[in-house]
Amino acid sequence: MSADVPQDLASRATLHTVAKLHYEADLSQVEIARRLNISTATVSRLLRRARLDGIVRIEVREFQTPVDLNAKLVERLELRRAAVVDAADAGGLAGLAGPVGTFLREAGLSAGSVIAMGWGRAVREVIATGLPRLPGVVTVPATGGMQQPAPHFQIGEFVRLAAEQLGGTPRFIHAPYLPSKEAREALLRDATLSEHLALWDRIDAAIVGIGVPHAVDPTHGRLQVTPSEQALVHAVGDVIRHYFDAKGNLIPWEGENRLIAVSPAQFRAVPLVIGVAASPAKAVAIRAAVRAKLINALVTDVTTARAILDLPED
Repeated sequence: MSADVPQDLASRATLHTVAKLHYEADLSQVEIARRLNISTATVSRLLRRARLDGIVRIEVREFQTPVDLNAKLVERLELRRAAVVDAADAGGLAGLAGPVGTFLREAGLSAGSVIAMGWGRAVREVIATGLPRLPGVVTVPATGGMQQPAPHFQIGEFVRLAAEQLGGTPRFIHAPYLPSKEAREALLRDATLSEHLALWDRIDAAIVGIGVPHAVDPTHGRLQVTPSEQALVHAVGDVIRHYFDAKGNLIPWEGENRLIAVSPAQFRAVPLVIGVAASPAKAVAIRAAVRAKLINALVTDVTTARAILDLPED
């Protein structure tokens, strides 16, 4: 130990304190010296000692472009397609719209093709930013409606706007997503509703959000969640209320048999299901949604892509 570093300041606790002030609180060496009443030279020596003792480890991460991350996501998650955008350059969630549009344009969709729309903030931003012209396509909700005022749950409006942008025709599901058993049976007897629900068996592409557990996302407090849903302690996420654990196993709950929504089996038959999500907090949920085979394509941002690739194996 250097003789000009005071013995009492050379303790690991002090090294830890100085390191946290510099690397976490982002204080300069001059500010730390003033706060601890020591010289700037001493602060410099303590920081160097913290690195030598392993208290501080400085890592320069490998530079990865969005293209690199795309390839790694496709390989790691076994996706059909992936697109990673730099949120800082692309304008946040709105930047996800470009790759979504590219995926749709390259999917071979034509007049009569069916595009199902999910809900969520990312889906809303994609539609608000704009979808490409695909004249003659049919847009349909992936689930019934919700009695919720939040703008990111207005799935009927998403379907209408998407059809307007695409140059297609909207088909609406005038039914709640979670009716009672008796109401569901009555609704399914309606000829128009049954005709629109039949579109779910021939979906060519879908755009869906990826939810996180209600305990993680406080905005879920505005949802009409059932006690059974609140009790899903092993769920790491959902796609239109199909819940799954970290390994992608679907988790049953009391209301799933009453759902008016595209079923997991129907999602798995769709050639292109684009999950749109951008939040490192959703990394586990995104990976699990792929494992559950509820999505087979992903549009996200750089930070989220890195968080997914940094996840340890189960």
